[in-house]
Amino acid sequence: MRKISKFFLTASILALVLAQAIPAAQAAPVAAKIGVISIITGAGAAYGEAITNGFKMARDELNAKGEVKIELLIEDSSGKQEQALAAAQKLINSQQVTAILGPTLSTEMKVVGPEANASGVPIMGTSTTAAGITQIGKYVFRNSLPESLAIPASVKKAVAKYNIKSVAMLYGNDDVFTKSGFDSMKKAATDLGLKVTTIEEFQKGQADYKAQLTKIKATKPDAVFCSALYEEGAVILSQARKMGINQPFVGGNGFNSPKVIDIAKEAANGLVVATPWFADKNDPQVKAFVQKYEKAYGKKPDQFAAQAYDALYIMGEALKKAGQADRNKMRDALAGIRNYNGVLGKFSFDAERDVVMDPNVLIIKDGKFQIFN
Repeated sequence: MRKISKFFLTASILALVLAQAIPAAQAAPVAAKIGVISIITGAGAAYGEAITNGFKMARDELNAKGEVKIELLIEDSSGKQEQALAAAQKLINSQQVTAILGPTLSTEMKVVGPEANASGVPIMGTSTTAAGITQIGKYVFRNSLPESLAIPASVKKAVAKYNIKSVAMLYGNDDVFTKSGFDSMKKAATDLGLKVTTIEEFQKGQADYKAQLTKIKATKPDAVFCSALYEEGAVILSQARKMGINQPFVGGNGFNSPKVIDIAKEAANGLVVATPWFADKNDPQVKAFVQKYEKAYGKKPDQFAAQAYDALYIMGEALKKAGQADRNKMRDALAGIRNYNGVLGKFSFDAERDVVMDPNVLIIKDGKFQIFN
């Protein structure tokens, strides 16, 4: 008996020594499959490239920290509603994801959001800024600053800076995103008592805007408010400047891409936009992200990359709080996110799972986005 007691005593002492010498093993990370629906091919692919780059960088960092283990399952929507819906159904039913990030466009979210909501799958838009997105249902979130907050900020600042009294408006009438941006612009103009000289419309993929721009030029507005995706928007800017329309342009969220500068060149100078993201912000967290992104992808991150990066980190926070890959617990944990400090700044979800944060107002000057003073 003594030998046995001695053995157990020795084993206990050895265990105590080892416990002091070796740090306690970390708890196993909370693992989850997160679906991504993004524009990988076709028009708007620059948005999707930036978004998926942001997701992948955040995934690698989160997984390296060891508290969560996230597997991204990425599906291409090509910016088409039916393809986005099919991708969502695959992720929800076949892949059994815990949550979804995306899709890229508000038009796509109008069909994907109800599907995810009905299936009880939390979904977060990282670039969907149209009105009514989170009102789709209690499982629908976004961390992208809505047009209803961004546009009034840019309009107000431009009006004060340039003493704008009258404005012409131009927008894409066949897209939920650009139509919503126009609605916000019109409301902002009305609230500030601006005279609207003309309202012109165009469609996705249009190449010639001379008819609309000729009408705008004839009304001699103090400024032009334009709601467009970057491909159409950049061409509009280029054609407007060639026609001698040199008035300030205030753009919607679709203009917040370096592609506008790549396509429009010098014609992009003078464009005013509002965004939560500013790559040259004097902030250590922003500088570190920009440096890592440039090293990985050979270019500076734009707004869409930054929003995606923060979105996955927010998902990671929710996953840690949920403690398991459970759709309902993830939804509740996401809804409780407050004062998250990301590369975009301080972020919270409001009671309707929408964005609470302040935008930056920028202007394109000397071929780059700068703070608009």
